[in-house]
Amino acid sequence: MRKLLPFIIVLIGFALAGALIVTGPTVQSRPVAALAPLVRVLEVQPRSVRLVTKTNGTVVPRTESELTPEVSGRVISVSSSMVSGGFFKAGDELLRIDSLDYEVALEEARARLARSESDLVNANKAHERQMDLARKQSASASQKDDALNRLKIADATLRESIAKLSRAKRDLDRTKILAPYDGRVRSEKVDAGQFVNRGVSIATIYATDFAEVKLPIHDDELEFLSAAIVNPEKSLHQTKVTLRARFAGAEHEWQGVVARTEGELDPKTRMVNIIARVASPYAQQGSRPPLAIGLFVEAEIYGAQLDNIVVLPRSALHDNDTVYLVDANGKLEIRQVQVRRIVEDEIYVEAGLMAGERVCVSSLANPVRGMKLRLQAPVINTADNTNNASNGL
Repeated sequence: MRKLLPFIIVLIGFALAGALIVTGPTVQSRPVAALAPLVRVLEVQPRSVRLVTKTNGTVVPRTESELTPEVSGRVISVSSSMVSGGFFKAGDELLRIDSLDYEVALEEARARLARSESDLVNANKAHERQMDLARKQSASASQKDDALNRLKIADATLRESIAKLSRAKRDLDRTKILAPYDGRVRSEKVDAGQFVNRGVSIATIYATDFAEVKLPIHDDELEFLSAAIVNPEKSLHQTKVTLRARFAGAEHEWQGVVARTEGELDPKTRMVNIIARVASPYAQQGSRPPLAIGLFVEAEIYGAQLDNIVVLPRSALHDNDTVYLVDANGKLEIRQVQVRRIVEDEIYVEAGLMAGERVCVSSLANPVRGMKLRLQAPVINTADNTNNASNGL
C-alpha cells in the first residue's frame, strides 16, 4: 500500500487539473486593429520667390599696373607712400629721378631751335634774293635751285628742332613719376640713390576705386538669374551681389553689383565667370574692415523672381516629380507635379498643387493610393510673403 501512494497522488493531481480545464473560462480571440501611419504635412501656400545663387571667389583689383620709369637715372627721392600697402591719390608724386642731365638736354634743344630759326630766316632771305635776280635775268637756274634747296633744308631742320625740344621737355617731366589713379602699392623694389632704367618695373600698384570678384557658376544656373546677369551693359537695373567673409574673428558683409560676365565658358567644368564689383572697398563703415585684395569671400547673386511657387522640403519629393498628399478624408493621394528647381534641401514646385492642399513630408514604407493616414498635430503652415532660394556650387 505504501508503494502505491505516489501513483495515487499523481492520478489525483491529473484529475484535479482536468477538472480545472473543463470548468475554466473560455478565451475569445480578437483581430488586431490596423493602425494608420502617423505623418507630418505641410499646407500648400504659393508665394513669390527671389532666387539666389551661392558661389565664392577671391577679391582682386579692378586695375593693376606695373610702375615703370620712362627715363633712366638716379633716384633722388621716394614718396613715403611707396611702400608695400601704402595708399596714394591720383597725381601724387611717387618717385623723382635726378633731372640735371635732362635739364641740360632741354637747354641744348632750345639752343638748337634758336639756331634753326635763324638759319631759316637767312635761307628765306637768300631765296627771295635769288628769285629777284631771276626775274631780272641776273641769276642762273642752278643758283635759284640751290637757294630753294637751302630753304627747304632750313625748314626741315627747324621742324626737327621743335620735335627735339618737345621730347626734351617731356623727358624732363618724366623725371617725376606721378600716380595714374587713386590706389595702393602691392610691392616695390626701389630706394633713393638707386639707378633705374627706362622700361624696367620698379613697383606694382592697383586701383582702389573698385574691387572685383570672379564668381564661377554653372551654365545651367544662368536660367535662374535675371537677364541683367547675361547682358549687364544693356540692363537698366544692375544685379545685386552680397559678399560675406570672416575677417579678424568676425563675419562681415559687403554689397556689390554684377559688372559683366566673361566671354568664355570652361569646356571641362561648364562654368562661366561672373564679375562682381564693389565700389570704394577700402572705405571705413563702422567696425567693418576694408574689402582687402586677396580676401576669400562667399557670394550670393540675386537672380530672377518666380511667382506662384510652392516651396517644399526635399523629403516631399519622390521619383523626381511625385508628391504625396492627404485629402480631406485623411487618405493618401499620389500626384505628379512640375518642379522648377531643386535647391539643397528644398524644392520649388511651379505647377500641380493648389493652395490649401496638404503635402505629406514624412516617409512612407509602402505607399498605396487611398490608404488611411493619421496627421501629426498641429498642421505646419509655411505661408510667407517672400522667400530667397539659394544654391551652393
